[in-house]
Amino acid sequence: MSKAPNSFSECVVFGTGWHLNEMYVRPNGEMVYLWRAVDHEGEVLESYVTKKRDKAAALRFMKKTLKRHGQADKIVTDGLRSYPAAMRDLGNLER
Repeated sequence: MSKAPNSFSECVVFGTGWHLNEMYVRPNGEMVYLWRAVDHEGEVLESYVTKKRDKAAALRFMKKTLKRHGQADKIVTDGLRSYPAAMRDLGNLER
């Protein structure tokens, strides 16, 4: 019987790719979105906090991440429609 992965890093098993996701958190009592980029080893490359979860926020987050860490071989997302829209603007939708 297969057991579930214990950590986020066990879920990401490909080369030099990234996994992008966002979550709703409450620091200091205010609900905001925490965007994260995680590499293939499970290390957090970049994090970004916004009040909205839209194309503009995804675009700002991805520009910031790409500027600091360069292009990734593969980008995996959680299915949020804002990611493909932002990737289309950046010209890397095929990743």
